[in-house]
Amino acid sequence: MGEFTAHIGRALGSLPQRKRFAQYALGLLLPGERKSMEPLASRIDPEHAMARFKTFQHFIGCAEWSDHAVRRAAFALARPVIEASGPVLAWIFDDTGFLKQGKHSVFVHRQYSGTAGKVCNCQVAVSMSLATEALSMPLDYELYMPESWANDPERRLEAKVPSDLPFRTKPEIALDIIDRALADGIPVAPVVVDSGYGDNGPFRAALDLLGLEYVAEIKAKTTVVVGDDPSGPTLSVQQMAASLSAGAFRRVTWREGTKGKMTARFATRRVLVPSDEGRGFRADTKLTLLIEWADGASAPSKFWLANLPKHTSRKRLVRLAHIRWRVERDYEDLKQELGLDHYEGRGYVGWNHHVSVCLAAFAFLLRENALGFSPCGADFQRLRPPTRKVRPRGSAAAA
Repeated sequence: MGEFTAHIGRALGSLPQRKRFAQYALGLLLPGERKSMEPLASRIDPEHAMARFKTFQHFIGCAEWSDHAVRRAAFALARPVIEASGPVLAWIFDDTGFLKQGKHSVFVHRQYSGTAGKVCNCQVAVSMSLATEALSMPLDYELYMPESWANDPERRLEAKVPSDLPFRTKPEIALDIIDRALADGIPVAPVVVDSGYGDNGPFRAALDLLGLEYVAEIKAKTTVVVGDDPSGPTLSVQQMAASLSAGAFRRVTWREGTKGKMTARFATRRVLVPSDEGRGFRADTKLTLLIEWADGASAPSKFWLANLPKHTSRKRLVRLAHIRWRVERDYEDLKQELGLDHYEGRGYVGWNHHVSVCLAAFAFLLRENALGFSPCGADFQRLRPPTRKVRPRGSAAAA
């Protein structure tokens, strides 16, 4: 624990900030049902709970320290274990909801939450996770600002939202996160997204311009042209899938689940996709369409577009398409084990600071579990470390 807090502490600067970080992180790591500031203070220092609560309020709610620096320090801590577990397979982008009451928490709004599966009063954050065959690591989170907030100066001022923060769609937020990851030298891998991002043409085009590969889920109504002729008939991917013979689909198993092998039948086709402007087709929009026909289903029902090289195997496309489930496990671990969604403050700075400490704590647990330790008595088995003990490269034990 001391090495962990010292490592992250270098990103914080002052000794008081390092001390507060160590206390807050320890509170998140220790067992406990609720991990908002008041219960954390009582757990860490029961005899001086109110004083500790006030220091947490300042450290999380308004202290000036860099969330970006702390999050990158967290990744640096876990990076040796991540790289020892195998090559980075994917950058996974998704969004998750934080259910709220009232209207004062920063960016709270009635909006769709995948967590609740419905429209509700909540905050929504865009996330990035990095995945290898054995491990996944959440790297970054950014809160989505609804337009009602973007256009309300009084509300923004009350929540201490930066005056220069513009309204951005969720795909635009994901692109900003990608820009930071590229600038910081995060190991590059194909971007994997659901249809909320994959059906956004400008988002896919931006990934192409950045030289990034992607496997993007799309809706059944998305239109494509099959083959090389831009003047060919335009079909929805659902219509195109229905035109294929059963022999076009091959069985692929992508992983071993808790109830057995995860398997289905898949077909691939090369397709042209309309340009972002809706004026014909561009040569660089020729993509691979991946189609899934689940066992027991009457017709194919899932579709992805991929810009990976033409010779990419069907099995690799399938495994990338289905690696997105890892982010759901990250959400579960962060929320249930580390209190990601327990923050009760209302401000923009506080939300980001709380998330940063949660991500740092996740990196610590990822590293310790992979090395065979169980810190603070934490049961964090859902991280599923590799079956063999992984040691950081260059360590004395690995030499």
